Amino acid sequence: MNRRVQADLSLVVCSIMWGATFIIVKNALADSSVFVFMAVRFTLGALLMIPLFRRALGKVYRRELRDGLIIGASLFSGYVFQTWGLVTTTPSKCAFITGSSVAMVPILLMIFWGRRVGAAVWAGVAAALAGLYLLTVPVGASQTLVRGDFLVLIGAVGFAMQIIFASLYGARHKGGAIACLQIATVAACSLCALPIASASGLQPARLHWSLAFELGVSITAVFTTAIAFSVQFWAQQFTTATHAALIFALEPVVTAVTSRIFQGERLGGRAISGAVLILIGILLAEISAPGSRRAAGQKSAEGSPQLVGGPPA
Repeated sequence: MNRRVQADLSLVVCSIMWGATFIIVKNALADSSVFVFMAVRFTLGALLMIPLFRRALGKVYRRELRDGLIIGASLFSGYVFQTWGLVTTTPSKCAFITGSSVAMVPILLMIFWGRRVGAAVWAGVAAALAGLYLLTVPVGASQTLVRGDFLVLIGAVGFAMQIIFASLYGARHKGGAIACLQIATVAACSLCALPIASASGLQPARLHWSLAFELGVSITAVFTTAIAFSVQFWAQQFTTATHAALIFALEPVVTAVTSRIFQGERLGGRAISGAVLILIGILLAEISAPGSRRAAGQKSAEGSPQLVGGPPA
């Protein structure tokens, strides 16, 4: 089995893990506030990753540290709103809305970096927007839009910015330092935000040590943070960005299937149509815009660092 196949299979495993843990995170949030969960999860994840990349971290220079902080801050914003929104929305809807961040990337590149957007990309964005509407807004009752859906949508913008900054800065650096630095940044931001959010009443600190919380923190810190981000960093050196994006499109599908099996969550015909349109939008935006990603600074040759892909859970 060559490295390309191994890399693609590794990313499939990552997508399955990320997709399956939306339910686990939602259950854990019944016994914990958002920032408490994030602080524990990402602190543990960072502590597990540091020994894996200690050599690379020992050679970190000022520019690499700055780039890691920028990527990590974007990732933090994505996770904050995704996790916060998951409190009141369903895992399946959360996963599909989060996945729409891939379709947002070319539009943000156009707005802030002056990149061109082709007709196929616009079609993908239009499909994703239509899908978001069908998935989140009930028939004839737009005023009942779930607050969690809106929060997750804001988080999707944060994930889109993380994809862009990872493309801009990730190819500059060798080793796994960037992968570790971004997780450490999320942990630090979560720890700093926890007392502020609690004191302001925005997100009062809450924690009940339960099996659901312990499992949620353990599984996400070990498997979907430390292991998955490390594997993603390795795997995307040996596959293309398009391959990675296609594989990561599995994530919301896995979430929908696991939610149906374990929680009996059903997406109605309207919601399913919206989910399918979002997937179409993701694929159109990614496959039709390889030039935009390369223009953003990502190396496109096989074997070079590529840190883009769909956002995880």
